[in-house]
Amino acid sequence: MFAAVNRKNNFKITAVFIYIILIAGVLVTISPFLWMILTSFKTQSEAMRIPPVLLPSDWHFENYIRIFDKLPFGRIYFNTVISSVVTVAAQLIFCSMSAYAFGRIEFPGRNAIFLAMLSVLMIPSSFFLLPQYLIIQKIGLLNTIPALFMPNLFSAFGTFLLRQFFISLPDELEDAARLDGCNHFRIYSKIMLPLIKPGLTSLAILTLRFSWNDLMWPLIVNTSADKMTLSAGLSYLQGQYSTDYPAIMGGACLSILPLLILFAMFQKQFIEGIALTGIKD
Repeated sequence: MFAAVNRKNNFKITAVFIYIILIAGVLVTISPFLWMILTSFKTQSEAMRIPPVLLPSDWHFENYIRIFDKLPFGRIYFNTVISSVVTVAAQLIFCSMSAYAFGRIEFPGRNAIFLAMLSVLMIPSSFFLLPQYLIIQKIGLLNTIPALFMPNLFSAFGTFLLRQFFISLPDELEDAARLDGCNHFRIYSKIMLPLIKPGLTSLAILTLRFSWNDLMWPLIVNTSADKMTLSAGLSYLQGQYSTDYPAIMGGACLSILPLLILFAMFQKQFIEGIALTGIKD
């Protein structure tokens, strides 16, 4: 009896300790977001004050209006939406086709080509900036909206992610489709693709997050403020001697809203897709 009571007490102590660690982790994670939101309602002097002020003395909602006066914020928002939508759609199409070929079609040199493609993931992305810039320059797309998404229409990671889903599907589905006279394209589009919706959702969310938050490439390939995306456009508010932190934080709050809404809507599919990745080799 005493042993059972001791085990129960030890379980309670362990549970309390775990909850304390989890709560501390949550506080560390959300504290930058809370600071960003609170700073967006402060004055410039309050944002710069040392020691820092947690809550603003007055809530200045005009910081969210002022961002539209300092930047073509509506145009920048539109650029980001267009770039992200095109990037996500292109990667879902091209990566799923490539993944189906590598995962379900036998052809000479398949594994060698796949490994060569995956080797791109071992190279830092900054190494590709100069070649990509020269390509965009040669085709005359500098300082244009297509230049924002042209290098991101395909990804080796997306192909690897979706390939893991394709190879996890049973071979009997493909054999039955062939008996019914389906070719590879119909098997891919009508049978296989609907069965990997968690993987497609995961790739869409990861690609959207990358495209939405991209900072370096828009600053390199474009020079006009009305051709920028949100992350690059907000950097225009950072001056050499003074920075309008409340306006920047207000713009940052507006920029993350779509991602928060989409993740809240599709978090189940996203977590399921990540959990199922790599269940079969």
